[in-house]
Amino acid sequence: MLDVRHWIAGTRPPAARLFDKRDPWTGEVFARVAAGDAEDARNAVAAAGTAFPVWSESSPQTRQEIFLRAATLVDGRRDEIRALLAAETGCGVHFAGVQLDFCVNLLRQAAGLAYAPMGHLLPSDLPGTRAMAVRRPVGVVAAIAPWNASLVLAGRAVAGPIAVGNTVVLKPSEEAPLTGGTLWAELLADAGLPAGVLNVVTHAPGEAGAIAETLIADPRVRRISFTGSTVTGRRLAELAGRHLKRPVLQLGGHNPLLVLADADPDHAVAAAVYGAFVHQGQTCMCARRILVDRSLAAAFTDRFVSRARSLPVGDPSDPATVIGPVINEWALSLLERRVREAVGLGAELLTGGVAEGRCFPPTVLRGVPPEAELAFDETFGPVVLIEEADGAEDALRRANASRFGLTAGIITGDPYRGVELARRLQAGIVHVNDQPVNDEPQMPFGGVKESGAGRFGIAFAAEEFTEVQWVTARQNPRLFPF
Repeated sequence: MLDVRHWIAGTRPPAARLFDKRDPWTGEVFARVAAGDAEDARNAVAAAGTAFPVWSESSPQTRQEIFLRAATLVDGRRDEIRALLAAETGCGVHFAGVQLDFCVNLLRQAAGLAYAPMGHLLPSDLPGTRAMAVRRPVGVVAAIAPWNASLVLAGRAVAGPIAVGNTVVLKPSEEAPLTGGTLWAELLADAGLPAGVLNVVTHAPGEAGAIAETLIADPRVRRISFTGSTVTGRRLAELAGRHLKRPVLQLGGHNPLLVLADADPDHAVAAAVYGAFVHQGQTCMCARRILVDRSLAAAFTDRFVSRARSLPVGDPSDPATVIGPVINEWALSLLERRVREAVGLGAELLTGGVAEGRCFPPTVLRGVPPEAELAFDETFGPVVLIEEADGAEDALRRANASRFGLTAGIITGDPYRGVELARRLQAGIVHVNDQPVNDEPQMPFGGVKESGAGRFGIAFAAEEFTEVQWVTARQNPRLFPF
């Protein structure tokens, strides 16, 4: 059993209360975790505020060396971190590898960000005036990260802001307090990050609100980074607005995969299986709806369902497993309830639909009516809907009818036509001849409509986590009219 405590000012302070974090596969206690409160959050902000003046003036070389060392540490601890991801979040071997590769690249790119230009010269109509737009770190960033891709999403939440000179208070999910929280603090501290630059406050289930509200209300916190559900993101944005603070939000998705009439059937089925069921459907990017041209629908559906039924279900530590456990019993019951509702309203269940222990098998439905929750709301799990479309325009119309707009995929034999359709899709991310689950540290990751605001990605950290200051300088006195 692991002991997980807050990380504040480079120390692990004692906790007044603890809670049990259980392994989603075995049900056994994985860790005893500090149950933080508003006072812990204020202490973390104070530590970050104290560290900010020195860190914001640190040299590019200092920052680069820390991130490069951290990348080496993560790369050298792959087996250990992979095991932690399995035990804490039910993450299988494949997706753990995806997370580890992403984070090593993330840290290396953050090292390069230390030397990126942070401003530019501006033309001025005033003779003798030199004008500059200079980017300055904002101060303390409150980062709120989810559990589902815990290593990636916590790493993404802290690396960019720190690399451009900010300090951070990270609040991980209660489902991933280690791999989405204190593990990052320990890794970066081992790499040489000064005390107070990154602080972590954990909390018990149902107690996130008090900590988040404290972080957003504190005047020393100048930016909020949030990845999670649209419902929670809307509440955080409203609170941030009351305090005139800018949030960067990556929220939910109900992502479509369009399979057009000229698609390669083998590629379409392979892409759809991966996009729907990777990490047992527990990523915001997963394909939730497959819009198949009517001419391909019957053959595609038969092959897709056959592949789905064959995916191994079970222990996430087994390299052969594709579908591991869902994160907790509440998530399992929600999946079952929503599938039952859809079937009760007339949907056809093609495979799956009933929990197998702590796992939910790959589940495919056809003809889900629009009033069923599966049809319009994000459902975190290995559940996908198949819809028949009458051509590309019909598929596009159906895809854009969603209130979400995170990511999408288009499978077509004509990539140029695919790019034209991508331009008309209401989504922040579109992949032509690929499924929706893709990410790279340098890319502008984010959605439109109810899927968020702002863009995550190392290349965009300066835009999101700095303020632009206009500075002018003159060599000679200026003449004034009076």
